[in-house]
Amino acid sequence: MIVRIKILIKYGDRMNIIVAPDSFKESISALEASEAMKEAIIKEIPTARVAAYPMADGGEGFLDTLVYTTKGRVVELVVSGPLGNKIHTEYGVLGDGQTVVIEIAKMAGLMQVSPAKRNPMNTTTYGIGEAIVHALENDYRNFLIGLGGSATNDGGLGMLQALGVVFLDENEREVPPFGSSLAKIKKIDFGLLHPKLKESHIRIASDVKNPLCGKEGATNVYGGQKGATDVQMEQLDRAMKSYAHLIETEMNKKCQNKEGAGAAGGLGFAFMLLNADLQSGAELVANIIGLKEAMAKADWVITGEGKSDEQTGYGKVPVYVAKLAKENNAQALLLSGSLGEGYETLYENFVSCFSIIHHPMSLDDAMLNAKKLIYQQTRNIARMLVKL
Repeated sequence: MIVRIKILIKYGDRMNIIVAPDSFKESISALEASEAMKEAIIKEIPTARVAAYPMADGGEGFLDTLVYTTKGRVVELVVSGPLGNKIHTEYGVLGDGQTVVIEIAKMAGLMQVSPAKRNPMNTTTYGIGEAIVHALENDYRNFLIGLGGSATNDGGLGMLQALGVVFLDENEREVPPFGSSLAKIKKIDFGLLHPKLKESHIRIASDVKNPLCGKEGATNVYGGQKGATDVQMEQLDRAMKSYAHLIETEMNKKCQNKEGAGAAGGLGFAFMLLNADLQSGAELVANIIGLKEAMAKADWVITGEGKSDEQTGYGKVPVYVAKLAKENNAQALLLSGSLGEGYETLYENFVSCFSIIHHPMSLDDAMLNAKKLIYQQTRNIARMLVKL
């Protein structure tokens, strides 16, 4: 009753609801999820004002969310994929017509590599550099780059090579652009780095805080999920330290121990060398799509993701959205594919937490029918809200 009184006094008889989910990974995009939520709410509360703000944090859906919400466009191109073979991919251009959006998962993503071939010794970020060069040659100078979901652990070696940096082995031959080459590098030359980068501004969307090397570094924390064995992780981390030392000596610049240097297998480090600004992915996206401003009129905010558990509280999209809601005296609800161990800790940020699963089913069935399940459970939530 208290919430309903607030709505009547502040906004009249029409309830103001924002839906701002992240993607339900490997299932549906944030855009699809937000559309399903909005449709369900309007079905049950036709008078409600419902605004959809699909979210992302730099990983899956980063490009689609920003292009859609700013009424931008995509540019199709061919680059080297994570295994070095040519792939068809895309980058986005925001509605301002000046800012390029690159989602590294679309060019060097883990989902682009079959489980049997996942091995960070054999993957590369070369295609990301090719995409940046393509944009530079088409007179773009502003970049938003989402670091998330990478299959790579090359410290940005491949990307830097594509941008013109020369890495030589003991025989003064250029090394191949793969993780296995890190240990072979003996000499580095930044003299041929693409000159137009000096005129560019790069912002990186990432919520990863890891340094480049060591126990909490890129290799030891994330290498295993990219297919590295324990022996390979030891070798890669040692090689990464040598690689970083050579670069920092050459450039007289210290970056490897900074927060975020270990993002995307060390791409964070490489972008720091290019003077990129690292920002919270969720905050960066929220600022661009206008979510912060929209919150001022919200009564209820519904967010979500593929799986929510205790880890959701550590910088993931739903909690960021919930905190924005709280700052604006709005009530936040969480709707996720599943609720895992420790999800109760999220009650600090949410009025309540819901799963889209309403009857026993396999994971495959849940992922295949995610949009329908989101719609159905959001209808149930809307029916509850209208009675408050």
